Amino acid sequence: MTKILYLHGFASSADSTKAKVIESFVKKNTSSSRILIPDLNNNIKHAYQQIEEIIKTESPSSIIGSSLGGFFGTYFAEKYDLLCVNINPAIPPIDMSEYLGENQNYSTGEKFVIDQDQLDWLGVMNKKIRVLKKHENFMTLVQSGDEVLDYKIAIKYFSGSQLDVTFGGNHSFENFESHILKIQNFLNMH
Repeated sequence: MTKILYLHGFASSADSTKAKVIESFVKKNTSSSRILIPDLNNNIKHAYQQIEEIIKTESPSSIIGSSLGGFFGTYFAEKYDLLCVNINPAIPPIDMSEYLGENQNYSTGEKFVIDQDQLDWLGVMNKKIRVLKKHENFMTLVQSGDEVLDYKIAIKYFSGSQLDVTFGGNHSFENFESHILKIQNFLNMH
């Protein structure tokens, strides 16, 4: 059984559109793959610990990450030598200082606080993946119309990896469904 860990973006949830699309695809089109889609904690440090625990207990062979989930995915794929597909990923050096203070989860409506301790934790993570070491483990999907992250920075960071650039689109990644077969092939989902 192949296990794939899906990591949603900042202030999102396991109920996100991309999570549902990938979950539906895996259930309908694979017989020996299982997708794990946790609701990540809004606290960055707690989310890190949660992902670490899932990897230790579930032993996924790959990660799919979107936005901040892509940053986490990159970090843990490098740490544990896992395959990783990223969708409009946040990449180092990630700076989330604009989110200091109270925020609201877009999916759940839950209010939460980002404090300096969490930003410092991101800083530690940034240093560990400043330069990608295992390019062959990554496939990155970006859209040039991403209004949140600069896709050109992701292209530079993941150069040497498998890159798929769609011109237009947005941060939520329009027409995600049309990229599922590429993801299936890269992750060898059956």
